[in-house]
Amino acid sequence: MMMLKRGALAILLAGGLATAAAAETKWDMPVPYPAGNFHTKNHMQFAQDVDKATKGSLKIQVHPAGSLVKHPEIKRAVRQGTAPIGEILASLAANEAPVYGFDSLPFLATGYAGAKKLYGVQRPNLEKQLASEGLMLLYSVPWPPQGLYAKREIKSVDDLKGLKFRTYNPMIGRIAALAGSIPTQIEVPDLATAFATGRVDVMITSASTGVDTKAEDYLTHYHDAQAWLPRNIVFVNKTAYDKLTDAEKKAVQDAAKAAEARGWKASEEEMTIKTNALKAAKIIVLPPSDALKTGLTKIGDTIAAEWATAAGADGKAMIDAYKK
Repeated sequence: MMMLKRGALAILLAGGLATAAAAETKWDMPVPYPAGNFHTKNHMQFAQDVDKATKGSLKIQVHPAGSLVKHPEIKRAVRQGTAPIGEILASLAANEAPVYGFDSLPFLATGYAGAKKLYGVQRPNLEKQLASEGLMLLYSVPWPPQGLYAKREIKSVDDLKGLKFRTYNPMIGRIAALAGSIPTQIEVPDLATAFATGRVDVMITSASTGVDTKAEDYLTHYHDAQAWLPRNIVFVNKTAYDKLTDAEKKAVQDAAKAAEARGWKASEEEMTIKTNALKAAKIIVLPPSDALKTGLTKIGDTIAAEWATAAGADGKAMIDAYKK
């Protein structure tokens, strides 16, 4: 009789454990940047917040530096459901729909206040586009303002002619083309090798990326052009999201809201910290000359006009709303 009771208890315990295991959901989250990057740290805190709020019923495993899925493939992976959640630079998808490139229109929004206003205009349109692809926006955080890196001082746009210009989205490629440079697609992990081997000569990116990739090893100058504040977006596969319980959905939304607020604050702090770090690493940090600023602004005006035409009525309405 005792053996029967023990057997029944073992069966009950096994059933309970199986039920608990079945109740736990795990999401793999591919992200493109290293574990030490402020975006990635923010995602890790987001994952911890979700884990705590759901008491472990939803666990999100962040996979940094493209280790699970490479940056250009992350959006497709989430859309297809092979990864439930992921992060990309929004403008990487600008060739799919113009709305993804709105935050990267050069010289349209050049400070954090302007970038927040621009995001407020963009977000409803961004959510609409993502929804049409079976995706849902969770949060979006900007990089610090973008500057121009080179192996020497660039005094005007004419100095960029013929140089190999690193691109990472269609907008940067257009800047390079209008400057008379040679657009060259290079992802962040390959920057040092690309510059060292002469595959690329100049790039526009943030102080953060310069520090993360040890730009002092392959470049000498950083022109603090404050060109624009591109944003990363974190989104989820809607089918995966809909499978969550109401409590889990609330936990994800609450954690996303906190991550967005925390990320914007971290970005501003990052701008100061990483610009000072570039100086400490003996990178020459200087403001753009009047000639360079004028030339880049002219390029920006051309790109904004082209973008509005491509985006149609919605694009024009977004630009008009931002400029009010």
